Amino acid sequence: MLVARPIPYQNVALTDNVCVTVKRLDLVHPHISGNKFFKLQYNLQAAQAQGKTLLISFGGAYSNHIHALAHAAHECGLDSLGIIRGQELADKPLNPTLQDACNLGMQLQFVSREQYRQKHTPEFLNALQQRYPQAYIIPEGGSNLAAVVGCEAILSAYDRQNFDVIVCAVGTGGTVAGIINASEPTQRIVGFAALKSEHLSHTITPWVTQNNWEILSENVFDGYGKFNAVLLDFIHDMQQQNLPLEPIYTAKALYRLRDDLLTGRLSQQQRILFIHTGGLQAMRENLH
Repeated sequence: MLVARPIPYQNVALTDNVCVTVKRLDLVHPHISGNKFFKLQYNLQAAQAQGKTLLISFGGAYSNHIHALAHAAHECGLDSLGIIRGQELADKPLNPTLQDACNLGMQLQFVSREQYRQKHTPEFLNALQQRYPQAYIIPEGGSNLAAVVGCEAILSAYDRQNFDVIVCAVGTGGTVAGIINASEPTQRIVGFAALKSEHLSHTITPWVTQNNWEILSENVFDGYGKFNAVLLDFIHDMQQQNLPLEPIYTAKALYRLRDDLLTGRLSQQQRILFIHTGGLQAMRENLH
């Protein structure tokens, strides 16, 4: 069982007229950062209840999920295997995210991008389970029903009572689905997708019980993993307020929230809670 630290709140000035409250999930655990802590909690319990000794999951070379999974498996005394997108990476030096995972005992298996696209198919998953019968397999990004239920704990009674709009970055959708389920019907949930995709809403819909939400595709920085000097300046500005961000998820989402406040798409009169989903190890390899 993972043990959470108390989660602090922080007010930041996002425009000349608007302060938003940031819920610092990045501080929930010293190593298993942000939303990944909540996504993994029930998956780890299920793996242990089933007597599984190996955790397998999927991710790219800079995956927050792979990084967190390696820490969680190490902390819980389980083995781990990360199936990593990009066969061409097998002969290259490991980046800091993958090196951390390797140092924690995670085995890394690099597969072609074509193979990786099959990771959700029954044929691929059945073959993987037969090869590793002792394995508990977790989807890319950690998003499954257990993760959604875990992420419902992100919102507290205080959050439900004191904010009109709740905002977070969205990758595979499990985190925002849990937030939607835990929210009040009168609250508005806004998810800023980290990638260009019109399909995330279709992925999220089967997991949720309310219709008080919207997912906005990445339309500012040209897609997943792309950023520029404007975003880096924004990260620097937020750092001056003692709010660390990374350029893949949290910085983009907060920047786009500011845009929506400045353009009037969101009212500056609303009480806004921004969920900081962690992943700050990405700063080491992306901000230079």
